[in-house]
Amino acid sequence: MTVPYPKALAAPEPWHRTGSDYAELSRRIRRAGLLRRRTGYYGAKMAINGVLFVAGWVAVLLLGNSWYQLIVAAALAVVFTQLAFVGHDAGHQQIFRSHRINRLVGMLHGNFAVGLSFGWWVSKHNRHHANPNDEDRDPDVAPGALVFVEEHTATRRGLAGLLTRSQAYLFFPMLLLEGFNLHVASVRALLRPSGKAKIAEVALLVAHIGGYLTILLLVMSPVHALVFAAVQQGLFGLYMGCSFAPNHKGMPTLRREDNVDYLRRQVLTSRNVRGGRFVDFALGGLNYQIEHHLFPSMPRPNLRRSQPLIQAFCTEYGVSYRETGLLRSYREALRHLHEVGAPLRRAAAAETA
Repeated sequence: MTVPYPKALAAPEPWHRTGSDYAELSRRIRRAGLLRRRTGYYGAKMAINGVLFVAGWVAVLLLGNSWYQLIVAAALAVVFTQLAFVGHDAGHQQIFRSHRINRLVGMLHGNFAVGLSFGWWVSKHNRHHANPNDEDRDPDVAPGALVFVEEHTATRRGLAGLLTRSQAYLFFPMLLLEGFNLHVASVRALLRPSGKAKIAEVALLVAHIGGYLTILLLVMSPVHALVFAAVQQGLFGLYMGCSFAPNHKGMPTLRREDNVDYLRRQVLTSRNVRGGRFVDFALGGLNYQIEHHLFPSMPRPNLRRSQPLIQAFCTEYGVSYRETGLLRSYREALRHLHEVGAPLRRAAAAETA
């Protein structure tokens, strides 16, 4: 069952002070220099990712019509996700001061390298950041293949209802389709009326799709190419989904009418994931979800440094700060999905009784 904010996590800090809480935290973060750009870090990150991206496609050309290509497909799924993480950071203006350059980096990583519309994703993701876990306004909790809010199950019938009843068990298998879903959503977004930025996005996305298909069909049989694409895109979607799933699923939700200040809106709906530098790398810094939501433009390498400061601030101000291990975060997300589907399971059981 979905837990609304005020009932589950009432903050003890007096409400008349909350208007200045975020301002005070922001002063401390700026004083520590944690919002300064880290262009050297991103330069190295983009160079390494670029080399791996090119190396992956060179390996495809050299291996030809071989089932060993599936190893390359798995490797490229990882590279695509790492490229998407950089596109995410560019969308939040973390890399350069110039919005224009960040947008260019985002389109090169998103549209050209990965095959996702940068503009579509930024618009959707900004709405999520402004309204995290808001049942009425967060696009990431809107009902789709999965349902994250119990009240949204009322209209689920037929196949949709069957999926929702079992969605906790189907979650990871369904993530194998997430890459395909993101590509389709990107194409649909770019088919709408366009401006100058859209023209560049369309050109880069067409270049990606054309290049991807041309290389596969040039060196592989249609069957090999189809299996390669299924493995590469399936693992890409799985990796992406596993990176974003721990962030908010199973955390308290809000409604439009809830009067919650910015700091608590961001902290109380988010979950951090412990695990050290490997988890930092594997999840693209998204494991510091609380820090990222409070300061979306903070460069990724500074999130780790800001974590103790922000956690201490939350303790000082009586704001609940949720942090757990990776496996536990998945268990909590799956438990939430299972609870959301409970009304449909009860209804199905009653019909067959």
